[in-house]
Amino acid sequence: MASITLRKVTADFPIYNSSSRSLKKVVLNAATGGRIVGDQKNKTLVRALDSIDLSIVDGERVGLIGHNGAGKSTLLRVLNGVYCPTGGDIVVDGAVKSLIDISLGIDSEATGRQNIFLRAAMMGINKQKVKEKIVEIIDFSELGPYIDMPVRVYSTGMHLRLAFSVSTFLRDDILLMDEWISVGDHSFAEKAEARLRKLVDESKILVIASHSPQFLESICTRIVWMEHGSIRMDDLPEKVLPLCFGQ
Repeated sequence: MASITLRKVTADFPIYNSSSRSLKKVVLNAATGGRIVGDQKNKTLVRALDSIDLSIVDGERVGLIGHNGAGKSTLLRVLNGVYCPTGGDIVVDGAVKSLIDISLGIDSEATGRQNIFLRAAMMGINKQKVKEKIVEIIDFSELGPYIDMPVRVYSTGMHLRLAFSVSTFLRDDILLMDEWISVGDHSFAEKAEARLRKLVDESKILVIASHSPQFLESICTRIVWMEHGSIRMDDLPEKVLPLCFGQ
């Protein structure tokens, strides 16, 4: 059984060499969406997550909503271990797959084939597992002979096809996404959409941030509405979405 539990989780980010003048504070607060919790000489702390209590259990599909800077992406990165919280406790039971930045770890000077191993290593996937699946990954990418050329000669669409193919070839218990991924031309996009739907269906828990109420309503069993690093509302989609989006 997969599960996620957060108890009083806080994430603070220091901003150095910032003035404490009130106008500067207002500008900084508006830009980050976080809340300024204290400042010292040449240092300001922005609280991106503020004492978050959250429990997600097996079978749930949780949508994160809120204005830009509300804390959605920070929460996803804390769940993925990219950010370490400055307070509170996190317990994650299950293997986590993150599709927050599918191009992370791609080296433009390396070949597509080499980048499959590089990206997989960034995801914590061992080399033997990649070797077992590399033909499948290459076939799915539709890159053909370009797979052994440097990524710097790829078009944007080819780069995305490579990144998507290697980022989605394995299933995990918990799937984290920052918006639904749109990849490549029409024919590849249909294939990518089908794979994403399969990943969601096979995952035990999905946590996804999105600004689309229609999409969230179609896929999520629960909505967490975030505002300035805190949870404003956590309930069924039909209760939260109309209030947030004014439907």
